[in-house]
Amino acid sequence: MAKKAKPGRVAMQDLMKLVNKKAGRNVAHDLTGENPTEVKEWIPTGSRWLDSIICRGKITGIPVGKTTEIAGLEATGKSYMAAQIAANAQKQGKIVAYFDSESAIDPTFLERAGCDLGRLMYIQATSVEFVLETIEDLLSATDDQLVFIWDSLAFTPCVSDVEGDFNPQSSMAMKARILAKGMSKLTIPIADKQATFIVLNQLKTNIPQGPNARIIAMTTPYLTPGGKAMHYSYSLRIWLTGRKAKSSFVTDDKGFRIGSEVKVRLEKSRFGTQGRSCTFRIMWGNEIGIRDEESWFDAVKSSDCLSSAGAWYTLALPEGYVKKFQPSKWTELISNDIEFKEHVIRLMNEEVVQKFDRREGDAQSFYTDPEDLSIPLNAK
Repeated sequence: MAKKAKPGRVAMQDLMKLVNKKAGRNVAHDLTGENPTEVKEWIPTGSRWLDSIICRGKITGIPVGKTTEIAGLEATGKSYMAAQIAANAQKQGKIVAYFDSESAIDPTFLERAGCDLGRLMYIQATSVEFVLETIEDLLSATDDQLVFIWDSLAFTPCVSDVEGDFNPQSSMAMKARILAKGMSKLTIPIADKQATFIVLNQLKTNIPQGPNARIIAMTTPYLTPGGKAMHYSYSLRIWLTGRKAKSSFVTDDKGFRIGSEVKVRLEKSRFGTQGRSCTFRIMWGNEIGIRDEESWFDAVKSSDCLSSAGAWYTLALPEGYVKKFQPSKWTELISNDIEFKEHVIRLMNEEVVQKFDRREGDAQSFYTDPEDLSIPLNAK
Protein backbone atom coordinates (compact mmCIF):
# COMPACT_ATOMS: atom_id res chain seq x y z
CA MET A 1 0.00 0.00 0.00
CA ALA A 2 1.45 3.36 -1.08
CA LYS A 3 2.34 5.74 1.69
CA LYS A 4 0.41 9.01 1.86
CA ALA A 5 2.58 11.87 0.70
CA LYS A 6 3.53 14.34 3.39
CA PRO A 7 2.28 17.87 2.71
CA GLY A 8 4.95 20.38 1.86
CA ARG A 9 5.11 24.01 2.87
CA VAL A 10 1.98 25.96 1.97
CA ALA A 11 1.61 29.75 1.85
CA MET A 12 -0.69 31.22 4.50
CA GLN A 13 -2.86 32.76 1.79
CA ASP A 14 -3.53 29.27 0.43
CA LEU A 15 -4.39 28.01 3.92
CA MET A 16 -6.81 30.91 4.32
CA LYS A 17 -8.49 29.98 1.02
CA LEU A 18 -8.86 26.43 2.31
CA VAL A 19 -10.52 27.63 5.53
CA ASN A 20 -12.80 30.07 3.71
CA LYS A 21 -13.84 27.38 1.25
CA LYS A 22 -14.71 25.05 4.11
CA ALA A 23 -16.74 27.79 5.86
CA GLY A 24 -18.46 28.91 2.66
CA ARG A 25 -17.54 32.55 3.30
CA ASN A 26 -14.62 34.70 4.42
CA VAL A 27 -13.83 33.77 8.00
CA ALA A 28 -10.01 33.64 7.84
CA HIS A 29 -8.23 36.99 7.60
CA ASP A 30 -4.69 38.35 7.46
CA LEU A 31 -4.61 40.87 10.31
CA THR A 32 -1.72 42.78 8.73
CA GLY A 33 -4.37 44.14 6.39
CA GLU A 34 -7.94 45.06 7.32
CA ASN A 35 -9.07 44.12 10.82
CA PRO A 36 -12.51 42.42 10.50
CA THR A 37 -13.37 43.10 14.16
CA GLU A 38 -12.58 46.83 14.07
CA VAL A 39 -15.54 49.18 14.52
CA LYS A 40 -15.68 51.28 11.36
CA GLU A 41 -18.73 53.38 12.19
CA TRP A 42 -20.43 54.79 15.28
CA ILE A 43 -23.88 56.25 16.00
CA PRO A 44 -23.86 59.43 18.14
CA THR A 45 -25.71 59.07 21.45
CA GLY A 46 -26.82 62.69 21.59
CA SER A 47 -24.28 63.49 24.30
CA ARG A 48 -20.86 64.68 23.15
CA TRP A 49 -19.48 64.00 26.63
CA LEU A 50 -20.68 60.39 26.54
CA ASP A 51 -19.39 59.95 22.99
CA SER A 52 -16.01 61.24 24.23
CA ILE A 53 -15.59 58.56 26.91
CA ILE A 54 -16.78 55.44 25.06
CA CYS A 55 -13.59 54.75 23.08
CA ARG A 56 -10.07 55.67 24.12
CA GLY A 57 -8.50 58.43 22.06
CA LYS A 58 -11.46 59.52 19.93
CA ILE A 59 -15.07 60.74 19.89
CA THR A 60 -17.38 57.90 18.92
CA GLY A 61 -20.85 56.72 20.06
CA ILE A 62 -22.74 53.42 19.80
CA PRO A 63 -20.56 50.91 17.90
CA VAL A 64 -21.97 49.61 14.61
CA GLY A 65 -21.67 45.85 14.13
CA LYS A 66 -21.82 45.23 17.89
CA THR A 67 -24.33 44.69 20.69
CA THR A 68 -24.79 47.44 23.29
CA GLU A 69 -26.73 47.44 26.55
CA ILE A 70 -28.36 50.59 27.93
CA ALA A 71 -29.54 49.73 31.44
CA GLY A 72 -30.99 51.84 34.20
CA LEU A 73 -33.33 51.91 37.14
CA GLU A 74 -36.87 53.17 36.79
CA ALA A 75 -37.37 56.51 35.04
CA THR A 76 -33.71 57.22 34.27
CA GLY A 77 -34.30 57.98 30.59
CA LYS A 78 -33.45 54.71 28.80
CA SER A 79 -36.22 55.03 26.21
CA TYR A 80 -35.55 58.74 25.67
CA MET A 81 -31.89 58.03 25.02
CA ALA A 82 -32.77 55.14 22.69
CA ALA A 83 -35.14 57.37 20.71
CA GLN A 84 -32.41 59.97 20.21
CA ILE A 85 -29.95 57.27 19.08
CA ALA A 86 -32.61 55.99 16.65
CA ALA A 87 -33.00 59.48 15.19
CA ASN A 88 -29.22 59.82 14.78
CA ALA A 89 -29.05 56.39 13.10
CA GLN A 90 -31.73 57.44 10.61
CA LYS A 91 -29.69 60.54 9.74
CA GLN A 92 -26.90 58.13 8.74
CA GLY A 93 -29.28 56.34 6.37
CA LYS A 94 -29.96 53.32 8.57
CA ILE A 95 -33.30 51.55 9.05
CA VAL A 96 -34.49 51.24 12.64
CA ALA A 97 -36.51 48.28 13.97
CA TYR A 98 -37.92 49.11 17.42
CA PHE A 99 -39.08 46.12 19.50
CA ASP A 100 -41.43 47.26 22.26
CA SER A 101 -42.40 44.85 25.05
CA GLU A 102 -43.78 47.50 27.41
CA SER A 103 -46.46 48.97 25.08
CA ALA A 104 -45.24 52.39 26.11
CA ILE A 105 -43.96 53.92 22.86
CA ASP A 106 -46.00 56.85 21.53
CA PRO A 107 -45.45 57.90 17.87
CA THR A 108 -45.60 61.55 18.95
CA PHE A 109 -42.79 60.92 21.43
CA LEU A 110 -40.61 59.38 18.70
CA GLU A 111 -41.29 62.27 16.31
CA ARG A 112 -40.43 64.84 18.97
CA ALA A 113 -37.17 62.98 19.55
CA GLY A 114 -36.35 63.51 15.86
CA CYS A 115 -37.31 60.10 14.42
CA ASP A 116 -38.70 59.70 10.90
CA LEU A 117 -41.67 57.37 11.43
CA GLY A 118 -41.66 56.47 7.73
CA ARG A 119 -38.27 54.81 8.20
CA LEU A 120 -38.89 53.25 11.61
CA MET A 121 -40.45 49.80 11.97
CA TYR A 122 -42.37 49.37 15.23
CA ILE A 123 -42.62 45.72 16.33
CA GLN A 124 -44.46 44.37 19.36
CA ALA A 125 -42.04 42.13 21.25
CA THR A 126 -44.38 39.25 22.08
CA SER A 127 -41.63 36.89 23.24
CA VAL A 128 -37.86 36.58 23.52
CA GLU A 129 -37.86 33.87 20.86
CA PHE A 130 -39.85 36.10 18.49
CA VAL A 131 -37.42 39.01 18.88
CA LEU A 132 -34.33 36.88 18.21
CA GLU A 133 -35.90 35.03 15.27
CA THR A 134 -37.15 38.29 13.73
CA ILE A 135 -33.69 39.85 13.95
CA GLU A 136 -32.24 36.76 12.25
CA ASP A 137 -34.86 36.97 9.45
CA LEU A 138 -34.36 40.70 8.88
CA LEU A 139 -30.58 40.31 8.71
CA SER A 140 -30.92 37.70 5.98
CA ALA A 141 -33.60 39.68 4.08
CA THR A 142 -31.66 42.87 3.27
CA ASP A 143 -28.21 44.34 2.82
CA ASP A 144 -29.37 47.67 4.29
CA GLN A 145 -27.80 48.68 7.58
CA LEU A 146 -30.27 47.87 10.34
CA VAL A 147 -30.46 49.15 13.91
CA PHE A 148 -32.38 46.92 16.32
CA ILE A 149 -33.61 48.48 19.57
CA TRP A 150 -35.13 46.10 22.12
CA ASP A 151 -37.19 47.91 24.77
CA SER A 152 -36.83 46.03 27.02
CA LEU A 153 -35.21 42.65 27.57
CA ALA A 154 -36.28 42.47 31.21
CA PHE A 155 -39.98 42.86 30.41
CA THR A 156 -40.12 40.47 27.43
CA PRO A 157 -41.47 36.99 28.32
CA CYS A 158 -40.44 33.65 26.89
CA VAL A 159 -43.01 31.54 25.03
CA SER A 160 -43.17 29.23 28.05
CA ASP A 161 -44.06 32.24 30.21
CA VAL A 162 -46.88 33.25 27.88
CA GLU A 163 -48.31 29.75 27.55
CA GLY A 164 -47.67 28.62 31.13
CA ASP A 165 -48.98 29.61 34.55
CA PHE A 166 -47.86 32.44 36.82
CA ASN A 167 -45.47 30.30 38.85
CA PRO A 168 -41.96 31.77 38.31
CA GLN A 169 -40.37 28.41 39.17
CA SER A 170 -41.92 26.78 36.09
CA SER A 171 -39.65 28.65 33.65
CA MET A 172 -36.69 29.57 35.84
CA ALA A 173 -33.54 30.34 33.85
CA MET A 174 -35.38 29.66 30.58
CA LYS A 175 -34.84 33.21 29.31
CA ALA A 176 -31.10 33.05 30.00
CA ARG A 177 -30.76 29.77 28.09
CA ILE A 178 -32.70 31.12 25.10
CA LEU A 179 -30.65 34.31 25.04
CA ALA A 180 -27.40 32.35 25.27
CA LYS A 181 -28.32 30.31 22.20
CA GLY A 182 -29.76 33.30 20.35
CA MET A 183 -26.75 35.57 20.83
CA SER A 184 -24.35 32.78 19.84
CA LYS A 185 -26.22 32.65 16.52
CA LEU A 186 -26.63 36.40 15.98
CA THR A 187 -23.30 37.93 17.01
CA ILE A 188 -21.41 37.14 13.79
CA PRO A 189 -24.33 37.96 11.40
CA ILE A 190 -24.77 41.32 13.16
CA ALA A 191 -21.07 42.05 12.58
CA ASP A 192 -21.09 40.79 8.98
CA LYS A 193 -24.11 42.92 8.02
CA GLN A 194 -22.81 45.95 9.97
CA ALA A 195 -26.05 46.02 11.93
CA THR A 196 -26.41 47.44 15.44
CA PHE A 197 -28.21 45.76 18.33
CA ILE A 198 -29.17 47.98 21.28
CA VAL A 199 -30.69 46.19 24.28
CA LEU A 200 -32.53 48.25 26.86
CA ASN A 201 -32.52 46.61 30.27
CA GLN A 202 -33.46 47.26 33.89
CA LEU A 203 -31.02 47.56 36.75
CA LYS A 204 -32.20 45.47 39.68
CA THR A 205 -30.93 45.82 43.23
CA ASN A 206 -28.52 43.03 44.12
CA ILE A 207 -30.22 41.44 47.14
CA PRO A 208 -27.62 39.36 49.03
CA GLN A 209 -28.36 35.72 49.82
CA GLY A 210 -25.88 34.64 52.49
CA PRO A 211 -22.71 36.17 53.99
CA ASN A 212 -20.51 35.91 50.88
CA ALA A 213 -23.25 37.42 48.72
CA ARG A 214 -23.39 40.43 51.04
CA ILE A 215 -19.75 41.18 50.32
CA ILE A 216 -20.36 40.92 46.57
CA ALA A 217 -23.45 43.14 46.82
CA MET A 218 -21.36 45.89 48.42
CA THR A 219 -19.18 46.17 45.29
CA THR A 220 -21.89 45.15 42.80
CA PRO A 221 -25.03 46.99 43.90
CA TYR A 222 -27.00 46.27 40.72
CA LEU A 223 -27.67 43.33 38.39
CA THR A 224 -29.33 43.07 34.98
CA PRO A 225 -31.61 40.25 33.72
CA GLY A 226 -30.57 38.04 30.83
CA GLY A 227 -27.86 35.82 32.23
CA LYS A 228 -24.09 35.74 31.84
CA ALA A 229 -24.19 35.03 28.10
CA MET A 230 -25.64 38.49 27.45
CA HIS A 231 -22.89 40.08 29.53
CA TYR A 232 -20.28 38.43 27.31
CA SER A 233 -22.04 39.41 24.08
CA TYR A 234 -22.17 43.13 24.94
CA SER A 235 -19.30 45.19 23.58
CA LEU A 236 -20.57 48.19 25.52
CA ARG A 237 -22.72 48.46 28.66
CA ILE A 238 -24.06 51.92 29.55
CA TRP A 239 -25.69 52.22 32.98
CA LEU A 240 -27.94 55.16 33.86
CA THR A 241 -28.79 56.26 37.40
CA GLY A 242 -30.10 59.39 39.06
CA ARG A 243 -27.78 61.92 40.65
CA LYS A 244 -27.63 62.43 44.41
CA ALA A 245 -28.18 66.19 44.37
CA LYS A 246 -31.55 67.42 45.64
CA SER A 247 -31.85 69.82 42.71
CA SER A 248 -31.44 67.11 40.11
CA PHE A 249 -34.89 67.58 38.62
CA VAL A 250 -35.13 70.13 35.81
CA THR A 251 -38.11 72.44 36.25
CA ASP A 252 -39.74 75.10 34.09
CA ASP A 253 -40.34 78.68 35.23
CA LYS A 254 -43.50 77.56 37.06
CA GLY A 255 -41.77 74.77 38.97
CA PHE A 256 -43.13 71.85 36.93
CA ARG A 257 -40.67 68.99 36.39
CA ILE A 258 -39.66 68.62 32.75
CA GLY A 259 -36.48 66.54 33.02
CA SER A 260 -33.84 65.10 35.32
CA GLU A 261 -30.09 64.87 35.65
CA VAL A 262 -28.65 61.45 34.91
CA LYS A 263 -25.34 59.91 35.92
CA VAL A 264 -23.84 57.56 33.32
CA ARG A 265 -21.22 54.87 33.91
CA LEU A 266 -19.61 52.54 31.39
CA GLU A 267 -20.07 49.24 33.18
CA LYS A 268 -18.27 47.47 30.32
CA SER A 269 -16.31 48.73 27.35
CA ARG A 270 -14.20 46.76 24.92
CA PHE A 271 -12.68 50.05 23.82
CA GLY A 272 -10.45 50.71 26.83
CA THR A 273 -12.75 52.94 28.86
CA GLN A 274 -14.57 50.71 31.38
CA GLY A 275 -15.57 52.60 34.52
CA ARG A 276 -15.59 56.08 32.97
CA SER A 277 -18.56 58.31 33.74
CA CYS A 278 -20.34 61.52 32.78
CA THR A 279 -23.55 63.39 33.58
CA PHE A 280 -26.20 65.14 31.53
CA ARG A 281 -29.85 66.18 31.62
CA ILE A 282 -32.55 64.17 29.87
CA MET A 283 -35.69 66.16 29.05
CA TRP A 284 -39.14 64.56 28.95
CA GLY A 285 -41.45 67.59 28.85
CA ASN A 286 -42.18 69.56 25.70
CA GLU A 287 -38.51 69.07 24.84
CA ILE A 288 -37.39 65.45 24.31
CA GLY A 289 -33.84 64.11 24.54
CA ILE A 290 -30.45 65.01 25.99
CA ARG A 291 -29.45 68.59 26.72
CA ASP A 292 -26.01 68.13 25.33
CA GLU A 293 -24.33 71.52 25.51
CA GLU A 294 -25.36 72.12 29.11
CA SER A 295 -23.22 69.20 30.23
CA TRP A 296 -20.07 70.53 28.59
CA PHE A 297 -19.51 72.90 31.51
CA ASP A 298 -19.24 69.99 33.96
CA ALA A 299 -16.93 68.21 31.51
CA VAL A 300 -14.35 71.04 31.47
CA LYS A 301 -14.95 72.60 34.91
CA SER A 302 -11.86 70.97 36.43
CA SER A 303 -9.56 72.28 33.68
CA ASP A 304 -6.67 74.56 34.64
CA CYS A 305 -7.92 76.86 31.88
CA LEU A 306 -11.04 77.66 33.93
CA SER A 307 -10.93 79.78 37.08
CA SER A 308 -13.70 81.19 39.24
CA ALA A 309 -14.19 84.33 41.33
CA GLY A 310 -17.54 84.58 43.03
CA ALA A 311 -20.33 84.03 40.52
CA TRP A 312 -18.02 84.52 37.53
CA TYR A 313 -15.82 82.08 35.65
CA THR A 314 -12.96 82.94 33.32
CA LEU A 315 -11.87 80.79 30.39
CA ALA A 316 -8.24 81.65 29.65
CA LEU A 317 -6.50 79.61 26.96
CA PRO A 318 -2.73 79.45 26.28
CA GLU A 319 -3.13 81.10 22.86
CA GLY A 320 -4.44 84.27 24.56
CA TYR A 321 -8.19 83.81 24.33
CA VAL A 322 -10.01 85.08 27.47
CA LYS A 323 -13.73 85.02 28.17
CA LYS A 324 -15.61 85.79 31.40
CA PHE A 325 -19.07 84.33 31.94
CA GLN A 326 -21.63 83.22 34.51
CA PRO A 327 -22.66 79.53 34.58
CA SER A 328 -26.32 80.54 34.21
CA LYS A 329 -25.44 82.03 30.80
CA TRP A 330 -23.43 79.01 29.61
CA THR A 331 -25.98 77.54 27.17
CA GLU A 332 -26.87 80.95 25.77
CA LEU A 333 -23.19 81.73 25.25
CA ILE A 334 -22.56 78.38 23.52
CA SER A 335 -25.51 79.02 21.18
CA ASN A 336 -24.67 82.61 20.27
CA ASP A 337 -20.87 82.83 20.38
CA ILE A 338 -19.36 80.52 17.73
CA GLU A 339 -15.77 81.29 18.73
CA PHE A 340 -16.48 80.48 22.39
CA LYS A 341 -18.18 77.22 21.39
CA GLU A 342 -15.23 76.14 19.22
CA HIS A 343 -12.78 76.82 22.05
CA VAL A 344 -14.95 74.85 24.51
CA ILE A 345 -15.13 71.86 22.13
CA ARG A 346 -11.34 71.86 21.74
CA LEU A 347 -10.87 72.17 25.51
CA MET A 348 -13.34 69.33 26.10
CA ASN A 349 -11.50 67.13 23.63
CA GLU A 350 -8.23 67.85 25.45
CA GLU A 351 -9.58 67.31 28.98
CA VAL A 352 -11.87 64.33 28.36
CA VAL A 353 -10.32 62.47 25.40
CA GLN A 354 -6.64 63.34 25.01
CA LYS A 355 -5.57 63.50 28.67
CA PHE A 356 -7.13 60.09 29.30
CA ASP A 357 -5.44 58.71 26.20
CA ARG A 358 -2.05 60.09 27.31
CA ARG A 359 -2.66 58.94 30.93
CA GLU A 360 -2.26 62.45 32.34
CA GLY A 361 -3.77 63.93 35.49
CA ASP A 362 -5.49 62.22 38.41
CA ALA A 363 -6.50 58.74 37.23
CA GLN A 364 -9.36 58.44 39.73
CA SER A 365 -11.02 61.57 38.36
CA PHE A 366 -11.80 59.69 35.14
CA TYR A 367 -13.63 56.78 36.82
CA THR A 368 -16.69 56.01 38.91
CA ASP A 369 -16.85 52.88 41.06
CA PRO A 370 -20.05 50.78 40.99
CA GLU A 371 -20.79 51.52 44.65
CA ASP A 372 -20.82 55.25 43.85
CA LEU A 373 -23.88 54.86 41.65
CA SER A 374 -26.81 56.59 43.31
CA ILE A 375 -30.42 55.50 43.66
CA PRO A 376 -32.63 57.22 41.07
CA LEU A 377 -34.47 60.26 42.28
CA ASN A 378 -37.97 58.88 41.92
CA ALA A 379 -37.33 55.22 42.72
CA LYS A 380 -39.44 53.74 45.47
